[in-house]
Amino acid sequence: MSTDIETRAFEAEIRQLLNILAHSLYTEREIFLRELISNASDALNRIQFEMLTDRDVLDPNAELAIRLSVDEDAGTLTVSDTGIGMTRDELVENLGVIAHSGVQGFLKRVKESGGGPGAGDIIGQFGVGFYSAFMVADEVTVVSRSYKPDAPAHRWTSSGGDTFTIAPAEKNTRGTEVTLKLKDDAKEFLQEWKLREVVRKHSDYVAYPVYIKRETTGEDDTVTVEDDRLNQQTALWRQPANELTDEDYDNFYRQLTLDFEPPLLRIHMSADAPLQFYAVLFVPAAAERNIFSARREPGLKLYARKVLIQEYCTDLLPEYLNFVHGVVDSEDLPLNVSRESFQANRQIARLKNTLTHKILSELKQLATDDPEKYAKVWAAFGRHLKQGVATAPEDKDRIVPLLRFHSSKSEGKQPDVSLATYAGRLAKGQDEIYYVLGDDPASVSHSPHLDPFRQRGIEVLYFTDPLDSFMATSLQSYEGYKLRNIDDAGLDIGDMGEPGEETQAETREALPEKAFDKLKRRFVDVLGERVLEVRESRVLTGSAARLVAPENAPDRNMQRVFRFLEREYEIPKRIMEINRRHPLIHNLAAQITSAPDAPVINQVIEQLYESALLVDGLHPDPASMVTRIQALMEAATATALQTGAGEAGE
Repeated sequence: MSTDIETRAFEAEIRQLLNILAHSLYTEREIFLRELISNASDALNRIQFEMLTDRDVLDPNAELAIRLSVDEDAGTLTVSDTGIGMTRDELVENLGVIAHSGVQGFLKRVKESGGGPGAGDIIGQFGVGFYSAFMVADEVTVVSRSYKPDAPAHRWTSSGGDTFTIAPAEKNTRGTEVTLKLKDDAKEFLQEWKLREVVRKHSDYVAYPVYIKRETTGEDDTVTVEDDRLNQQTALWRQPANELTDEDYDNFYRQLTLDFEPPLLRIHMSADAPLQFYAVLFVPAAAERNIFSARREPGLKLYARKVLIQEYCTDLLPEYLNFVHGVVDSEDLPLNVSRESFQANRQIARLKNTLTHKILSELKQLATDDPEKYAKVWAAFGRHLKQGVATAPEDKDRIVPLLRFHSSKSEGKQPDVSLATYAGRLAKGQDEIYYVLGDDPASVSHSPHLDPFRQRGIEVLYFTDPLDSFMATSLQSYEGYKLRNIDDAGLDIGDMGEPGEETQAETREALPEKAFDKLKRRFVDVLGERVLEVRESRVLTGSAARLVAPENAPDRNMQRVFRFLEREYEIPKRIMEINRRHPLIHNLAAQITSAPDAPVINQVIEQLYESALLVDGLHPDPASMVTRIQALMEAATATALQTGAGEAGE
């Protein structure tokens, strides 16, 4: 064997490029191992393809595999494969020129030949991944022998400077060995646990086994060297769904998320056009991740040909679906040069659209087939879907059938009324969908706005989540029916539904006009500019008063959102409507006549106003009412004691 060592210069400006590649291109140093394993996988694919038509190769029966080995004393890590190998000229051509990759030529041959088993599983596209080794290595040595039986082995060596050396080498087997003399601050990659962690994170599903050499010492001090496989190799998402069991999916989900509660929904899909991809997606059982969760951020795991590209990819689903876990693997991703992300283009937009529509379609099917399970999905992630109505207008029509609400006809504690259900049981003459705002179903059920609707048997949806108000700004109608807030001052339902029997409140005598005018003036004096107007109510039956919005009031629905966010919130000005038949109004008018200076009068008016704000979900500080309520209780008990004393005296 010749011992001639040739020193050659890299292409022009190569040192500057190497510095960029080693220090700026990649965000995590451990990526170097992913790149070297990917290159080894490519080499194995190429020899497998070559052997389909030519068995006259070196080591035809050698196992197609990748091996890692470390030498702690020398401070080196070696990545070797039994792939196609390289000749001297190929070493110079492929490693001496940045972004020159033999893979491109191979892909051209594959295309011309019509392909073959594994021909598409080529990771390298740019020829730069190899140079990521200089992030962790002071020196890189490559020893390679081509698959051609008569081709000798050669060694390529570089310290990342202006030059590299090429020389003959001793290697009896086919393939390539890449040895990294690690930097002092990269010695962690000599530890077996670290190598296992990186391989499982980035290269767990490479098509060939990845082994690590392990030495064990027996009782007789004999040293045994054996291979221990690091990667799982089989990618569940690329297997046919009909060959997998529920247990297979559940095990994969636990491995992916460390969530031991089974997911509420799983989706296994693949497609060939317009972008070839495979995906397995899961809707978890709970919104809150457990303390052991492996998923610390939203996003899907993105693979390119079974090699991890992004741990948390948020570009493949809209933000409102960020609760979905899973894996997407594509053959055709337009990766950027570092292969840590992809370039946004029309194909990626189509992939995002395909995944989104599939998830929404499967959720809709679940709601039909298993309402009880869907109720759990809604309880955990309903807010996300409401957000989608407001922020993703392109998906609104697909999200709306998934919405669920409490209503005046709800039967359980969970929201159980869809817009389709509501529209299917409209009252006689009803041509709008009605809703009421509030903080929770219990308080909303006592809303004075409901009085006329209950009387006529008209259903009202309860919008009790701050996001309901946000959503209502985008959800203007459903199936031609306009959505309308029942606090609307101009609302008239006199011809709708079936009027029930008159209640005792309705048959009670109305407060005389003169007394009512005097009472209204007192309301105006006390409330001042906080209200736009004080007037008689034409619809209230069991309630004393309510606040209604003037026609075309700006940002009516968003007021509750601003209060929730504690941002730019001012109590909106409303019209105060008073029920002339209510006992409290009668008593208040009598008090104004008999003792106009009594403090309780103003306190009652303030409380009526603030109670109306509270029921409508507009009160900024409900706790501030405590002092006044206590004063009213004291006045009530004092009056009761005086009445009792008077009766006792009689």
